[in-house]
Amino acid sequence: MKIKTRLIGLDLDGTLLTSKKELTEHTKEILKKAIDQGIVVMPVTGRPISGIPKELLELPGIRYAVTANGGRIVDVAMGESLYENLVPREIARKILKIFYEYDTLKEIYFNGTGYVNSAELENISHYMPDRPMADYILSTRHPVEDIWEKFERETGGMDKVHCILADPLQKDSMKKRLSEIPEIEVSGSLKADLEVNARGVNKGNALLKLGEILGIAKEEIMAFGDASNDFSMIEKAGSGVAMANAEEELKEAADYIADSNDEEGVARFIEEHVLD
Repeated sequence: MKIKTRLIGLDLDGTLLTSKKELTEHTKEILKKAIDQGIVVMPVTGRPISGIPKELLELPGIRYAVTANGGRIVDVAMGESLYENLVPREIARKILKIFYEYDTLKEIYFNGTGYVNSAELENISHYMPDRPMADYILSTRHPVEDIWEKFERETGGMDKVHCILADPLQKDSMKKRLSEIPEIEVSGSLKADLEVNARGVNKGNALLKLGEILGIAKEEIMAFGDASNDFSMIEKAGSGVAMANAEEELKEAADYIADSNDEEGVARFIEEHVLD
């Protein structure tokens, strides 16, 4: 029996994209078929809008995107935000101070763009040994000479504050420090990264928010993911689908398990369980 679905939310890294950060032709074909069937298909990612592959955003019928783990919902067609819940400046300042106590690549997201210290980008292999992920960061982040100076020049809150630690063993230590700030949510999608959003911001809440805007019930929402920052949407969507390569905790919370991201698991699951 097919699963009644009107909205599909797709994590990117480790889910829709292969380990080489590729969107396969077959996957694009299946997404197009879902869109043609009247289903809202959209990326739900920790990335900024500038970091989403153009070939995905340019697929006919891709209208919306949840970015920065739910910090911003973007109407891609109109080029405007439908919803945002940003990290307040003074809270972001506390987060950055903690980041600077460790050997990290630091990112701040303003208005859909990620900014990174140029010196840290030039030393990307020190922070990110995985070549495809390193290439993605290099091709989508905006280098600045001094991220503190950039922070001070901007006004308003930030979509997300993010870091990648050179030493993954320090992740728990930093996470404990961040837990002392009550106004934030901390998650991650990589072995050595920490993503920080405003309190209450997560992919699940954003996906349900867009469903509310579009008049789509949670029971008709399907979500695919693989990492801890996907937990909220896997848990809250009517149909939560974890990838075969997902973290074990996510698999346990999911309603279904799809094949891995390198086996076109998203496409196979949609083709088998959703499409007419």
